[in-house]
Amino acid sequence: MRLRGKSAIVTGAASGIGEQIARAFAAEGARVCVADLERPGAERVAASLGASAIAVRMDVTDEGEVERGVAQAAEQLGGIDILVSNAGLQHVEPIADLAFADWKRILAVHLDGGFLTTRACLRRMIDRRRGGALILMGSVHSKEASVHKGPYVAAKHGLLGLARVLAKEGAPHGVRANLICPGFVLTPLVERQIPQLAKERGISAAAAVKDVMLATTVDGEFTTVADVAEVALFLAAFPTNALTGQSIVVSHGWHMQ
Repeated sequence: MRLRGKSAIVTGAASGIGEQIARAFAAEGARVCVADLERPGAERVAASLGASAIAVRMDVTDEGEVERGVAQAAEQLGGIDILVSNAGLQHVEPIADLAFADWKRILAVHLDGGFLTTRACLRRMIDRRRGGALILMGSVHSKEASVHKGPYVAAKHGLLGLARVLAKEGAPHGVRANLICPGFVLTPLVERQIPQLAKERGISAAAAVKDVMLATTVDGEFTTVADVAEVALFLAAFPTNALTGQSIVVSHGWHMQ
């Protein structure tokens, strides 16, 4: 089991990508903290993972709540070896029409959340002197842009820079930091975009998927939550500090580096 004896926090883990990552980690022997803004969902997932998992409510934009949640996880799980900073949300609107409040909300969840969770976990990794793995959830939009996704694209680009700085600052302490960059994953977040995209383009929902979302993939397929979880597991379990400061694109060829 690749993560036996390790303790992990996964944010945004009550559903979607985060839930699948939590399940993959638990299946490989990790003790997992399922962190999410929606506590009932976090408790449901944690209960299904067995006695070695716990649930905490965590608003990743709230400094105090992040610090308390990470402290609770470290105490109950015996320290923190792995963080997956996955919590996120989307807002689709042209920049010319975008409210400042919506801009700040998207950046707060992705960038403030990425900073607060990695800082809290990095401090504990440094203190324990056992190294660790910090995994941030980026996007293909960490590499390129799409219309009507200004704050999301800006935030995901910012996470790429944050991961690279964390890799350099974590290196003396044996802490790796990497970014996962999925393409379109058919989660509820993406499913809500399909009718909106179809309406904007004056096309059917099927055409929005085939001719817009997946048009530049090599096989016309969505990336799956299992695909992303497998990459997270690979990064969490990597045995040396050789793999750090990297951004791994998981997109069926939508973006090629």
